[in-house]
Amino acid sequence: MKKSIIIALFILLPFFSQAQSLFDKYDGQDSVTSIIVNKKMFDLMSKVKMEASDKDAQKYLALIKKLDNLKVFMTSSSKTTADMKFNVEKYLKTSNLDELMRVNDGGKNVKIYVKSGSSDSQVKELLMFIENTNVKDNQTVLMSLTGDFDINEISTLTNKMNIPGGDVLKKAGKN
Repeated sequence: MKKSIIIALFILLPFFSQAQSLFDKYDGQDSVTSIIVNKKMFDLMSKVKMEASDKDAQKYLALIKKLDNLKVFMTSSSKTTADMKFNVEKYLKTSNLDELMRVNDGGKNVKIYVKSGSSDSQVKELLMFIENTNVKDNQTVLMSLTGDFDINEISTLTNKMNIPGGDVLKKAGKN
């Protein structure tokens, strides 16, 4: 019986860490700009003293206490874009993420997926993929955000951290 459990764990283990292994490979690639913020950094950021009168700053500090990881990968390479798109599609097949919204505007295709938390507005994971086919700005963005936060709080994060695709995330929070 113990052997069966151990074998089952080894078989299932790659599925639990799939997002890590699929997207982390972009960190450090020459054609990719990476932004990685982990739980420890969010904890440090939440301890920053802000003036009590700055309500936006207070909302921001309250939100970052709820976040575990933020990973943003940006590229203009068509080869890397194709690889990112393939890996996003692969991840979506096994991750139980639901499509929150899709926007296609002037060659900019934005897809946002979420894994719900304890309520409809609570989110455990948010995945955003922006593929821009516009010749002038063909930048592709892959963003993964994990924690336990309210979707309506996203605009606070995008305002303070200047996250690519933040304008679309603001709209998603209002829906």
